[in-house]
Amino acid sequence: MPSSSLRQNVITQARRVVVKLGTQLLTDDAGHLDRAYLMDVGEQCAALIKRGIDVTIVSSGSVGVGCAQLKLESRPRDVGQIQAVAAIGQTGLMAHWHKAFKPHGIEVAQMLLTRADFDDRQRYLNIRNCIGELHGYGALPIVNENDTVSVEEIRFGDNDVLSALLTNALRADLLVVLSVVDGLIDAEGRVVELVRDALSARGMVMSEKTTVGSGGMETKLEAARLVTDAGEVAVIANGREPKIITRLLNGENLGTVFVPMQRKLDSRSRWIGMTARPMGTLTVDDGAGRALTEGGKSLLAIGIVDITGRFETGDVVIVRDARGRELARGLSNYNSRETRAIMGKRTSEFGEILGQNAYDEVVHRDNMVLSVLRESSDTE
Repeated sequence: MPSSSLRQNVITQARRVVVKLGTQLLTDDAGHLDRAYLMDVGEQCAALIKRGIDVTIVSSGSVGVGCAQLKLESRPRDVGQIQAVAAIGQTGLMAHWHKAFKPHGIEVAQMLLTRADFDDRQRYLNIRNCIGELHGYGALPIVNENDTVSVEEIRFGDNDVLSALLTNALRADLLVVLSVVDGLIDAEGRVVELVRDALSARGMVMSEKTTVGSGGMETKLEAARLVTDAGEVAVIANGREPKIITRLLNGENLGTVFVPMQRKLDSRSRWIGMTARPMGTLTVDDGAGRALTEGGKSLLAIGIVDITGRFETGDVVIVRDARGRELARGLSNYNSRETRAIMGKRTSEFGEILGQNAYDEVVHRDNMVLSVLRESSDTE
């Protein structure tokens, strides 16, 4: 699908949109919160809401605002210091978001999330339901990572990834990731208008993290991959371009558009295949791999040749072939100890090995999401 068709036929028809704003966009050259910019974003989003579009903002900036309030020259590295600075900055950040939307009669709601909130199925559903209710009240959710409690084990790594997981949780039609660059830039310095495979586009990326933000183009491409693999559209664009959000939703040729896969996953499949972090890996032989990817079959123990990780019944596991390619993700019917005991065995042997009645399948097809197998792709 050409870039123009995708913009006109899909983006202009979006009814649920997630907009991610990075720290650089929200602060000026001195590191202070750019209040005028927030007011402009408020005006743009209010215009979309009046058109019947549900808008959710993922807003970075709490640490940056906190650094400015404390007159720190650079972002702290110590976890405790980051948590304290974020706690100070988050209050100021939300106060200014409230001011940005007040002239339009729109209430804003704060949601602070950790990676663990998305790993847990019930909390994942609670996030989706709460945001749905907020939209029902005509309010605008402002989401940020909860830096005050996050440690390495429960961090997203960057709000780009948080925005993608949120897009999939909401089954939003569009993710708009706004940065201070015009989009994905090719070797000649030109903006790539259309990307068919966000994963292969990583080869074009150079390291360009900043002192005020925590991510770069690579995390934005990962966000685009998570969204497009689920069947939705993602755009990376320059947030300083005048009226960028409304112009994108009007179909203008701005930024880089990422083409969605033809499949459109339901909410449960997005949680299994794109959201919950896997706790282990099952390596399968070629016969089992073909049965999964070509035959739509469940995973049987006889096809498993190796296991890594420690997982419990109901945890998400990755299924890989002998070459290390990810074939699928799914919910395991057995814990890692039991799976190791029955791998390579026939179902009729399970009772004797485990001493109890057992599931026929290690991962049932209904609890499995096939991964996108990429051989080659291109950009335009």
